[in-house]
Amino acid sequence: MNHPQSTKDQKPKGLNAFVLMFIIIIIMTILTYIVPAGKYERVDNNGRTVVDPESFQFVESSPVGFLEMFNSVHLGMLEGASIILFVFLFGGALGIMQKTGAIDSFIKVTAAKFGKQEYILIPIFVFIFACLGSLIGSAEDTLVYIAIIIPLTMALGMDALTGFAIVMLGTLATGFTSGITNPFNIGVAQTIAELPMYSGMGYRIIVFIVFYILTVAYIYRHAKKVKKNPELGIYGKFKREETVKIDLSFKMSTRHLLALIVLLLNFIALVVGVIKFQWYISEIGGIFLLSSIIMSLICGMRLNDMADGFIGGAREMVEGALIIGFAQAILVITTTGGLIDTILYYVASIVSSLPASINAIGMFLLQLCLNFLVPSGSGQAALTMPIMTPLADLIGVSRQTAVLAFQFGDGISNMVIPTSGVLLAGLAIAGIPFAKWVKWVFPYFLIQTALAIILLIIAHAMNYGPF
Repeated sequence: MNHPQSTKDQKPKGLNAFVLMFIIIIIMTILTYIVPAGKYERVDNNGRTVVDPESFQFVESSPVGFLEMFNSVHLGMLEGASIILFVFLFGGALGIMQKTGAIDSFIKVTAAKFGKQEYILIPIFVFIFACLGSLIGSAEDTLVYIAIIIPLTMALGMDALTGFAIVMLGTLATGFTSGITNPFNIGVAQTIAELPMYSGMGYRIIVFIVFYILTVAYIYRHAKKVKKNPELGIYGKFKREETVKIDLSFKMSTRHLLALIVLLLNFIALVVGVIKFQWYISEIGGIFLLSSIIMSLICGMRLNDMADGFIGGAREMVEGALIIGFAQAILVITTTGGLIDTILYYVASIVSSLPASINAIGMFLLQLCLNFLVPSGSGQAALTMPIMTPLADLIGVSRQTAVLAFQFGDGISNMVIPTSGVLLAGLAIAGIPFAKWVKWVFPYFLIQTALAIILLIIAHAMNYGPF
């Protein structure tokens, strides 16, 4: 995946995620010597492991030794191996798809077709980027389109912020937050929660529609104000007086059209396979790999280029995949030291007297804050869902609602946290100061947070499941 600027160069200078995770590993190891160990009995309930809420008892402590603390990293990698390898496989397949140029061609032909119709352009492009985020988990790979969309919005009398918001709010705030079939947040979270892969899709489509309408309305309102008074615009690196040429004559090649049809068929097969044949991460990774190879063959790619695309795509996933392993290492320590059930016991004791719908909101707000520390969606799922899943069982919240709370917390906060590498990289490409962006997007953040709380209350009221 080739970006105009390296995302590595754009990341904020703060505490590295792996440093933070290892600090947590050290803290948890120390706590095994301080916090009393406890244990709940686990029972099998229709194929899933659940906690018996009446079975908690304190047991003899088993502190984690110094060498065991370091061993936990390898053990964590082993525990999370199936998810880690799925992330690499999917990333490789996505890398091949990007290298075909079909998605890039689709963006350009849409710009050519609707380039002079700004009232149609905003909802169409927001929908495209929202689908990329919600269906295949696009994030860093959408940065390249900022340099395409901003000149287009500038040419239509809008500003750079409009173009940037189309890409970022579409991909992250709408796409990642709804996560219809996003393998990196919903896929990982549901796997850990022992839910059927991509179950509850119908409600997430409703979430997608709600956030899509909000995003289009918010961007459209700003664009309309800027067209009326250009002085209100935020132009970043771009000069308002610049004449930007858009290639309105761009035509999509037949090869790219056929490749996109294959991608569409891939999603149809995915939905049918998950619902009818209970496909899981192996089958999902396999169907994406197969589709990416067919797309590359249609586009006439050489075998070496396909391999390069796969390796490049997998390389983009190294950080997120390793964070999953480190998060699992924390789980290894808390389990070995008997901490996880003690934590569950005390947290459940505190919140059990509250209405379950409020507990779901509390889960969401907790995930919202944790994303500041662990901005990786898959990493945050691996860190928090092993605790949130049994906690949901104990306090009367469905596991599917707990996953939804995680999704909302992960997706919504991506728009305002200074630790989001994708956001910071995108702002650098557009030349928009972080402070200006936060000032503009903060009302949107508050509205989306309020909508998320309402959607969580509805999810709990209807016992969003299957369980």
